[in-house]
Amino acid sequence: MSERDFIFKICICGDFAVGKTSLIKQYIEKQFEKEYKPTLGCDLFRSDIDIEQDAKKIHCRLVFWDIAGQEKYLQVRPLYFQGCRGALMVYDTTRPETFQNITDSWLKDFKGNVREDTSYILIGNKVDLEESRLVSTDKGRELAKKINATKFIETSAKTGDKVKEAFKSLVIAILKQFGEIR
Repeated sequence: MSERDFIFKICICGDFAVGKTSLIKQYIEKQFEKEYKPTLGCDLFRSDIDIEQDAKKIHCRLVFWDIAGQEKYLQVRPLYFQGCRGALMVYDTTRPETFQNITDSWLKDFKGNVREDTSYILIGNKVDLEESRLVSTDKGRELAKKINATKFIETSAKTGDKVKEAFKSLVIAILKQFGEIR
């Protein structure tokens, strides 16, 4: 089995309080903090993942750039995207404005500051709040198709539902860009 090593910068994008930091903490630490603490500017996290496919073992170090969603950080946001190889575009299924801002704000900034072939996944977060849901799964699927997202996944940072799948799917999409896997 051949082995390869990669380091990927991954941006986590979306409005404030959509659960970006919670998704990262659930993925890395399998924890959920109930108290909301806004990100100031950008926080960095690191995690490693091994992908085994096609008789290859690929070790990837992931450096997550958790980008603040508040409007006051809009001017510095383009700096955070430099060198990015993939992104999670996150909205809150209970707040339609966060869904709309994926196309109105986040995707425009992202695409204007990264390589054309950079992969991104659309994530509808907070599916555990089903009784408060205002953005349907079908609307999420439609948007993912419209914006050419690599994949659409609904998650719950609180319960951990499909969080690991979201991050792994993004890494696989990036590795496909590099021709490392099919």
